Amino acid sequence: MSTDPCSFSSGTRAVTRHLNLVLHVDFDRCVIRATVQLTVEALEDRFSALTLDTRDLQIVSVSANGQAARFTMGPKHSFKGTPLDITLPFDLSRGQHVIVEVTYETSPSASALQWLSPEQTAGRKQPYLFSQCQAHHCRSMVPCQDTPSVKHTYYAQVSVAKDLVAVMSAVRDGQEVDPQDNNRIIYRFRQPVPMPSYLIAIVVGALESREIGPRSRVWSEKEFVDKAAFEFSETETMLKTAEDLVGPYVWGQYDILVLPPSFPYGGMENPCLTYATPTLLAGDKSLSNVIAHEISHSWTGNLVTNKTWEHFWLNEGHTVYLERMIGRSLVSEQFRQFKAMGGWKDLQDSVNTFGADNVLTNLVPSLQDVNPDDAFSSVPYEKGFALLYHLEELLGGPEVFMGFVRSYIQRFSYGSVTTDEWKNHLFTYFKDQVEVLNKVDWNAWMFTPGMPPVKPQYDTTLADACIALSQRWIKAKDQDLSSFKESDVKMLSSHQLIEFLSLLLQEDALPVSHVKKMEEVYDLNAIMNSEIRFRWLRLCVRSRWEEAVPMALKMATEQGRMKYTRPLFRELSNYEKYRDEAVRVFLAHRAAMHPVTSGLVAKDLKVDASKTTSL
Repeated sequence: MSTDPCSFSSGTRAVTRHLNLVLHVDFDRCVIRATVQLTVEALEDRFSALTLDTRDLQIVSVSANGQAARFTMGPKHSFKGTPLDITLPFDLSRGQHVIVEVTYETSPSASALQWLSPEQTAGRKQPYLFSQCQAHHCRSMVPCQDTPSVKHTYYAQVSVAKDLVAVMSAVRDGQEVDPQDNNRIIYRFRQPVPMPSYLIAIVVGALESREIGPRSRVWSEKEFVDKAAFEFSETETMLKTAEDLVGPYVWGQYDILVLPPSFPYGGMENPCLTYATPTLLAGDKSLSNVIAHEISHSWTGNLVTNKTWEHFWLNEGHTVYLERMIGRSLVSEQFRQFKAMGGWKDLQDSVNTFGADNVLTNLVPSLQDVNPDDAFSSVPYEKGFALLYHLEELLGGPEVFMGFVRSYIQRFSYGSVTTDEWKNHLFTYFKDQVEVLNKVDWNAWMFTPGMPPVKPQYDTTLADACIALSQRWIKAKDQDLSSFKESDVKMLSSHQLIEFLSLLLQEDALPVSHVKKMEEVYDLNAIMNSEIRFRWLRLCVRSRWEEAVPMALKMATEQGRMKYTRPLFRELSNYEKYRDEAVRVFLAHRAAMHPVTSGLVAKDLKVDASKTTSL
């Protein structure tokens, strides 16, 4: 059984079956005081030494079945944190359970937690806390076996000040006044479906909710809640479409929580409580592919999970494949093809950013001594999708291949998988087409950096208008600029406008005269849709249009979704005249940024992580 290079804890000698969490959220000190009881099952005889992952935790005491247990903290590792070595006061035999109780406190700098002051929220009156544990940050919030190879159920009770509300990645299980302090409320949660530690999530703030479907509510600060209820009103339709494709949704509730702008990702598939970035609320319902993606994770990722982060493509490649199948059902096959082409371009961008010989562009990278945050890119998503789409074409089309995806989910539900196990199942399922599968260059797809060995031939119907318009701009001389009209873009959907800008970003920078003309005829500065805006502003900065610099800096800092913030800062730092300004703005905003985002932007800008000046 493979061991996880990102965890100190071995899932081969013992596994956690259940967690019972008691959390006391302290906004004054920005810490959580907590007790966790881990129900651990021994997988070998004479078991007495348990190692848990921790990071920046202050451990107060440890007991096993109520008896004090000796514990030591190992040396601190740069990103893995510190192993907590526990010696049980007795031996367990294989199959026996022990309840290990750890009392501890988190650090104000815990990498899983972002504490927002009231000024950083929409309401500006109450503070706000949210966690983001993927990939390896749960250990800074809970001492645990922080590896996706281990799955457990959990129960939690969370004490918060009475004007705040707590929600978690679990089913709500009631609330009561805190018996220790009647100015506080205890919220209870239960998660009866086994899941990996990275899916534990907690949010505390001045939250409100609206019902958006028979099993769904949307949560956010009251300033956004009605807008969010409108934007996400298609949720039940998408859930039903996904169920038609891959079988019943097992998690009970499917709620969506709209986070403050500093949330680093587009979405996060926490069970029962999908996180969504507020950048989705730019009044464009057609951009609900983030929700289609997070819904799909309820099967691929949450129900069937990558065994280590080296196999992350199993989570993301299949989820993108399902997300696009939902798009096929709800829109059309041409729409799926169009999205697949856009994904290929995103993959090309990632390969260009990392370099075509960088092993992190392998579908299955080695993460020995690699921080998973540094490896995060669109590669597992889009190289993974491209492989699945290529296999679909070879093996008989979408209906045939969806049969395999359903069978894969059924076979590995509630478990964790490696690429080898996935591939063995593929060969078993398509046993009549083994000669076709043997022709696939598996080594080139999986273990070779750069672009995939085969580029699928996507249907370009919806992309043709985007390609034609982008080519007109690329070939235009200054005297041709008068031929461009507002009507050029009137018939394009927002998806096509995004594609048009993406195509221009793949070419050499346009002359500044061209982007000025583009603004004049298409009025792109007025578009608030984030996917369009961030590409447009990158294009302007790349063409050295100075007027765009303040707008690009504003977008890079007024929200914190890394998909937008990192490329905008990278683009600005390549503009020699404004490089120092970009660094200065980053340093001024750094304290308000999410710790993962600020760490990666500091690397992008080559700013020393500990100092306040650039290198």
